[in-house]
Amino acid sequence: MNIKQLEHILRASGSITGCREIVVIGSQSLLASFPDAPDALIGSMEADCYPVDNPSRADLIDGSIGELSPFHETFGYYAHGIGPETATLPTGWRRRVVRLETENTGGTVGLCLSPADLAVSKLLAGREKDIEFVRSMLGAAIVDAAAIRGLATELKPEQASRLEMTLTVSLRRA
Repeated sequence: MNIKQLEHILRASGSITGCREIVVIGSQSLLASFPDAPDALIGSMEADCYPVDNPSRADLIDGSIGELSPFHETFGYYAHGIGPETATLPTGWRRRVVRLETENTGGTVGLCLSPADLAVSKLLAGREKDIEFVRSMLGAAIVDAAAIRGLATELKPEQASRLEMTLTVSLRRA
């Protein structure tokens, strides 16, 4: 996915849901900070998102422009309507979002995770593909280990421990 495609998804999501702000939490949130990020980081054709003021409307996104929808078949990319509980994030993530609002978003604002918050979320998910994603972020100097570790104070103690463990694994294999 590229920045224009994410902007299209934001515009469509805003139109479908009637919500002006859409949170983007998956890997495609990186496009707001790094529109020219390496393909290994933005290769997915799916943007995980939900409306800020009415997360239950994520079902409208999924049903209208989700996987296997006419939107997906026409454009080759799609939105995955998810809920706020999908990702585990540091408590202050909302203060660090990267706003994506251009003439191409049609008045809808994308609230995209900061690279460090995205890395924390991926590491806490702990799947091999997520750890590999963070390893690629580190390798491309999109984020550094100190920035990730700095967010541990905004997590529950058991989450902070899991974060350190998965980050250590990522660094060892990098």
